[in-house]
Amino acid sequence: MFRLVESMHPHDAQVSVVVIGYDDATHVTDAVRSALAQGGCVREVIAVDDASTDGSPELLDALAVEHPRLRVVRRTVNSGGCGTPRNDGIDAAAAPYVMFLDSDDLLPPGAVDALLMAAVAHGSPLAAGLCVRRELPCGREAPWQPELYERPALVSRPSKRPRLAYDTLCVNKLYRTDFLRKHGIRFPEGRFPYEDFVFGARVLAAGPSVALVPDRVYIWHVRRSARRLSISLDRADIENWKARTEANRQAYEILLGAGEKRLARAARTTFLDRGLRLYARELPLRDTEYRDEWWRLTRAYLSTFDAADLAQASVPGRVVAQVVLAAGRPRDLHRLKELAARPARLTPPYASTRDGTPVWSEDLPQVRLEHLLYRPVRHLPIAVDAELRPRARAGLLRLRLHELYGRVENARPGRVDVEFVRREGGTRVGPSHPAVLRRDADSDGWTAETPVDLAALGTGTWDLSLTLRFDDGTSRATTPRALTGPGLLRRRAVPNPRCGVLLVQPYATHSGALALRVACGVRGAASVLGRRLRRLLHWT
Repeated sequence: MFRLVESMHPHDAQVSVVVIGYDDATHVTDAVRSALAQGGCVREVIAVDDASTDGSPELLDALAVEHPRLRVVRRTVNSGGCGTPRNDGIDAAAAPYVMFLDSDDLLPPGAVDALLMAAVAHGSPLAAGLCVRRELPCGREAPWQPELYERPALVSRPSKRPRLAYDTLCVNKLYRTDFLRKHGIRFPEGRFPYEDFVFGARVLAAGPSVALVPDRVYIWHVRRSARRLSISLDRADIENWKARTEANRQAYEILLGAGEKRLARAARTTFLDRGLRLYARELPLRDTEYRDEWWRLTRAYLSTFDAADLAQASVPGRVVAQVVLAAGRPRDLHRLKELAARPARLTPPYASTRDGTPVWSEDLPQVRLEHLLYRPVRHLPIAVDAELRPRARAGLLRLRLHELYGRVENARPGRVDVEFVRREGGTRVGPSHPAVLRRDADSDGWTAETPVDLAALGTGTWDLSLTLRFDDGTSRATTPRALTGPGLLRRRAVPNPRCGVLLVQPYATHSGALALRVACGVRGAASVLGRRLRRLLHWT
């Protein structure tokens, strides 16, 4: 598929893998071993320890005795971030190509080889492949920006494919070392969260050709119960949001300063579609002080965007931005959380102007939602409320589908297919029959009910997935919004003829969707209690 340069065998030792870590003795040797296991294409692994105090340096030194390709670089003073140790790795690299690996992640087998073959075949200073986010301990995986890596491709200049700016990671890429040094491309020094936003912008601003491969080249571990959360997960402090907006601002200015207007606009699109939606989903969890400051900072930054910047974003990201810009203080937080969810859900009230144009609310008519009148049904932010009632033999799932400016009624709702998706492994289990949607005479919507064999689900955590089927032949995949209220979201122990007792807890995820924890029998209940205890002890 790729035309290899004759003078170089794809397995020649051409790559330096830079592994950075700080106080991560639990995982760092696994990361280093995954780099060494890439085979002969890796000339050296450079482990940069950022002044750890937990025994990491000693573990690395012992591993270096066993593996001559491993070099350990010790920093005597902690840098406070990821940028400085990566820069140390760039300075120390002796191979023609360099790649980065975090101490708590892994390189899958063949990753470096796939990137190196593509880079050499095309003479590209940059090769990139698919990163997969793996949730631990459940093992659920989600590809990162999969649209970019559907097939092998060569992009002659980043401006030819602005979506490259959406992939803000630095770790799923292979860089020619002399390219980075020639253009002075480095990471921000010191404590600078989201340093890869700025580094990536500097790389794209230099205008390299980019070789893309569909191979899985990086495993990004997400440990939400870790004692020390990663920067991407530690979002409870407003300083994290300040850092993210500052990194995006710098990335935008770097690209704009290089004359890359399309890439600069794409950088702002990523802010609206990813960052803004992510933090908006979590606003109801924050205290008043955080919300006020977040709103103020976000309004100030969004005021630098023009209409074209907003128009490039997805509808949910654009509408969230418009509400923040239109309102002087935090408001409609739960509604914004639902709209920012994936898939998006627009919940009532559904206001409109006198001429029938949908708007966010009667007092914010400037936030117009006219796109709802012509977007395909499969893309509409349709809202479905859900409640699960655990019972001895079978639970009962109740659903309520809301009307949306006449679009739902015009499509004629027929039924809804319900599936429970196991968080650990992705197993799908659904009721044996689809639930029929019936018009509710007491409300502007439709209702459906379906029994759920909770014992058949088995012990685990389950997300709900819905597919709405309409009589006009269209469909819409979505997730149901968890109804809250007295007794709706509480743990219950119910007798069950199959496993004796079921421990059942419906709950709302951070995005407001209904999910379910189930434990079957005494052993299952003990397993659930054990996991809760480990979380309390900050088990990693």
